[in-house]
Amino acid sequence: MPAEAHPAASTSHCGGHTSSDIVIAVLGKALIWVGATLDRLRAFPPQTRREAGHQLHLVQLGLEPSDWRPMRSVGPGVIEIRVHGGGEFRVFYVARFAEAIYVLHAFEKKTRQTRQADIELGRRNLAEVIRRHRAG
Repeated sequence: MPAEAHPAASTSHCGGHTSSDIVIAVLGKALIWVGATLDRLRAFPPQTRREAGHQLHLVQLGLEPSDWRPMRSVGPGVIEIRVHGGGEFRVFYVARFAEAIYVLHAFEKKTRQTRQADIELGRRNLAEVIRRHRAG
């Protein structure tokens, strides 16, 4: 998938994105990786990483991922993509903002119930995105 990735330069020049955000633009909406989320996804096994990327690309094109559920416990509009194979992996994102899809968290799920620490990290990253939007 052709994509251009670059760290955003500063909050004053890149629409409120910090230098820790990575913006990837392809056809459709841009993906903005909040915090260390891209590094976490890169740690997935190769096939799982490719599948997660494919599912996010579907979202960029305005389509639904093949296996997903709303994560109201993280926040309104947050979706969890479920990726199976060699373990259970999850990606939280929010697509309700016009300019981009914000990828909030990516992790391996090792228990039946999502760990509270993963939910809290997703909440913190969502709160940061909302704070930036309010600040303009």
